[in-house]
Amino acid sequence: MFKNKLAVLFTCLSVFSFSAQSISFETVTLGSKGGIQDGNLTAFLIKSKEDSNFVMLDAGSVVNGLIVAEKKGAFQNIALPTDSVYTKVGYLLNDKIKGYLITHAHLDHVAGLIISSPDDSKKPIYGLEATNKDLMKNYFNWSAWPNFGNKGSGFKINKYNYVDLEPMMWSAVSNTSMTVMALPLAHSGGQSTAFILKNNDGDVFAYFGDTGPDDVEKSSALKTAWTTLAPFVKQGKLKGIIIEVSFTNETPDKSLFGHLTPNWLIKELTVLEGMNGKGSLNDLNVVVSHIKYSLKNSEDPKVIIKQQLANANKLGVNFIFPEQGDSLLF
Repeated sequence: MFKNKLAVLFTCLSVFSFSAQSISFETVTLGSKGGIQDGNLTAFLIKSKEDSNFVMLDAGSVVNGLIVAEKKGAFQNIALPTDSVYTKVGYLLNDKIKGYLITHAHLDHVAGLIISSPDDSKKPIYGLEATNKDLMKNYFNWSAWPNFGNKGSGFKINKYNYVDLEPMMWSAVSNTSMTVMALPLAHSGGQSTAFILKNNDGDVFAYFGDTGPDDVEKSSALKTAWTTLAPFVKQGKLKGIIIEVSFTNETPDKSLFGHLTPNWLIKELTVLEGMNGKGSLNDLNVVVSHIKYSLKNSEDPKVIIKQQLANANKLGVNFIFPEQGDSLLF
């Protein structure tokens, strides 16, 4: 599975490099869980190799994630200006994070954004129109929270500028060299999003918000996403994927509520493989996110999911299970 790949771990820094080829993207895991661990909810920073600035992929945990990542050394190459009024974490939040890409407005994907907003800097929120409307209606409404946006109810603080992304269209990500494409996903009768980010070299990275399998959701949303990504696979331009596996295989389809299991992820990735031929996903880096934290006195779901994916992996992909604070290079 690891043919032509290097997995390098700097223990004290929690920095992983998964490719012997040149690095195209860096991600930092600010939140790895799908619930209910409120300090560690789904959130990733990403930047291209050309950039010094990040954008957020969802924002379940922001400040706590930055604190953990800083302690692990994920930002050791970012110097705090001598004249900065901020701590390192404050500087990262205000100056190095240039926007939020939000897949959907469920609380475990936006809690960090909402809570950190009073001390955040002005920046865009990118999302499908329905996602941005949900943020305005349900959170930034002067009932749940002050309206830090530039649209919505009551007085507008105008800290966040909502940018409605057109599905299947490339849009610039401000203050970075990247462009982004948003693809709608089906999530238990609601809508989530997959974001494809592209750098100046044409390399891409795909981030999937919560999604159920097409067969269960009675949808073709994931097939559309795979069809969009297939040409990049053929060209060797797909550098990695972050996608959820919330539950073990023991969870029945009726109880998935718009999420994936190991078996369903393998089945969906097999659809992508079929578009370019057997072996076309060999050594593809697939980051597994959104595993649900369990309060039950039983085996850790992450351990079970990791084993179930390994047992079913006939595709040759590299499944990666980051911890909060880990920096991953692709």
